[in-house]
Amino acid sequence: MDTTFGDRLMYIGGEFVASESGEWMESVNPSTEEVHGRVPAGSVEDINRAVAAAKAAQPEWGAKSVFERGALMRELAAAIRASEEAVVPMEAADTGNTIASLGNDIVLVAGYVDFMAGLGTEIKGESVPATPQNIHFTIREPYGVVGRIVPFNHPFLFAGAHLAAPLMAGNAVVLKSPDQSPLSATVMAEICQRVLPPGVVNIVSGQGIVVGDAIVRHPDVQRIGFTGSIPTGMAIQRAAAEVAVKHISLELGGKNPFIVFPDADVETVANAAVAGMNFAWAGQSCGSTSRLMVHESLYDAVIERVVERVGRIKVGDPMDTASEMGPVNSEGHYRHVVALIESAREQGAKLLTGGERPEGEEFERGYWIRPTVFGDVTMDMRIARDEVFGPVLSVLRWSDTSEAIEMANGTEYGLTAGIWTNDVTTAMRTARQIESGCVWINGGGRHFMSTGFAGYKNSGIGREECLDELLSYTQSKSIHIIL
Repeated sequence: MDTTFGDRLMYIGGEFVASESGEWMESVNPSTEEVHGRVPAGSVEDINRAVAAAKAAQPEWGAKSVFERGALMRELAAAIRASEEAVVPMEAADTGNTIASLGNDIVLVAGYVDFMAGLGTEIKGESVPATPQNIHFTIREPYGVVGRIVPFNHPFLFAGAHLAAPLMAGNAVVLKSPDQSPLSATVMAEICQRVLPPGVVNIVSGQGIVVGDAIVRHPDVQRIGFTGSIPTGMAIQRAAAEVAVKHISLELGGKNPFIVFPDADVETVANAAVAGMNFAWAGQSCGSTSRLMVHESLYDAVIERVVERVGRIKVGDPMDTASEMGPVNSEGHYRHVVALIESAREQGAKLLTGGERPEGEEFERGYWIRPTVFGDVTMDMRIARDEVFGPVLSVLRWSDTSEAIEMANGTEYGLTAGIWTNDVTTAMRTARQIESGCVWINGGGRHFMSTGFAGYKNSGIGREECLDELLSYTQSKSIHIIL
């Protein structure tokens, strides 16, 4: 299968264009370290063009009824479903995610666009009896131009999903593709060109420090949504505050606990713990339950089964349907993961499997790390506190419920958590004490549309995948009729 994709262009104002600077960025296949495509290295001037195009297109888009926008959004979803053949090989080559897992990304993003298309009539105001003789009500209006900045782990999925709510709310969008895996966003641009009016969606590429910063600082971009790391989220807040008062939502990292109580079934827990690590994406998921916290009575039994299952994961070429895990996404991220593995060894964690490059000629180049499990991890270690965002599971031991809760809450993160017990009272008491925006009881990993997904503490602000997300891309205006 050909995994070279040539030069791909940005999408601004309904046209595919190069950067004003004429400069390009190379995209590297993480399996081979070979350059397999290029995208324009966008500039501040390119963002100015994109925002101007979005600002010009938004009034007509916002004036459409929710039924008209919804119909076009459903066309967008249908076109996304039809794009699998073009997207999946490109995404596997560009991200390292296994080709066997990526078809589900297409299903998810198309379903999400359809979901938002159906919520249009819920963009409601309120009638308020503020006085007995007058009429007081509110309406919701779009912000105008919205900036969306998407991460490298599922670039096509996030590009489509992060267009859905702002578009359905009547905004035009300037979307930045990820620095490390920018290619598949160009396919999303081709879909948008076929379905949506020019300028309603603009997709730009470039370095975050240039293009992302320009989106955040542009005075005509009042609403920004970002998915990525905590340091970048904080930088976005600072940069935005220097130029204007903006509405910002952030979906950031996680160091997510998976708490196993003594009455849990060992086999079920071991299977769920491995599944919760998302090894098909090399653990590169903010929701991965990367801290397996096991009651001392089950610790040995659970860890034995987890190590056996992780050791059987087939690492290989992401383009091979038999591969269960590919490489991590980039050289810089590889160095980050390796550094945390080394710190765990130095601080006394017990390496149980993995922790190194796989053997074989096919793994001599590329950003490969075997699926890794550390035991005897304690909360004073970096591996227990810092987000690895890689194929590394840390196993911790606890003896008292209060100790488990203290450990679970003992980081700056608060995105997801899993609780495994057959005692509903224990489950509910623990769920209420865990500082996470999403808690699974006897489950993990799945997102349930309309319930909302968000983090506590430094894991973010603002809910996604629900009506709240759609409404967050509108402003509420109060109107008073004085009779």
